[in-house]
Amino acid sequence: MRVAGAAKLVVAVAVFLLTFYVISQVFEIKMDASLGNLFARSALDTATRSTKPPRYKCGISKACPEKHFAFKMASGAANVVGPKICLEDNVLMSGVKNNVGRGINVALANGKTGEVLETKYFDMWGGDVAPFIQFLKAIPDGTIVLMGTYDDGATKLNDEARRLIAELGSTSITSLGFRDNWVFCGGKGIKTKSPFEQHIKNNKDTNKYEGWPEVVEMEGCIPQKQD
Repeated sequence: MRVAGAAKLVVAVAVFLLTFYVISQVFEIKMDASLGNLFARSALDTATRSTKPPRYKCGISKACPEKHFAFKMASGAANVVGPKICLEDNVLMSGVKNNVGRGINVALANGKTGEVLETKYFDMWGGDVAPFIQFLKAIPDGTIVLMGTYDDGATKLNDEARRLIAELGSTSITSLGFRDNWVFCGGKGIKTKSPFEQHIKNNKDTNKYEGWPEVVEMEGCIPQKQD
């Protein structure tokens, strides 16, 4: 009886040891696989991060050189989506900020620091052009001026308003018409015409929206004003 009991004990111990060995081997294999997957994912994440294109201020396509301000802007879309103006990664005007409106939307910034000075819009369909003219005359020298239309920015414009905007560096303002889309970046006291301007005419044969042309967008780097 004692021999039989001892034999059973030996068998039980052997079975236990065998089971333990098998489990440990399986666990080790799974651990190796898990670690392998972990390292593989880590390497893949690192590769993905290293190939992800960099983001520049305002989402422009390339970085601006030193002593330049990055900007990006878009006109309104028909009479539904308002314009958007971004300067140095700071959204100055947009529908989300609830500070845009029908007509010509204007943002002013300090030409030396890029700091926003004022944002305002002027209704050129149902409003009065006189406050807009007063506003344009009061802009200090050295100020960056960004403008974008929404819905209609031309109906109430008169020759004086167009001349004042042309003095900021605009070329297209003389031909801006009913429901044209237009974006412009210039400056008070500028000596030449600005290179930053986009204009699409309202044309029923080419309009993207019923009664309005497609949105115009523009980006670039504004030279910082030097003393």
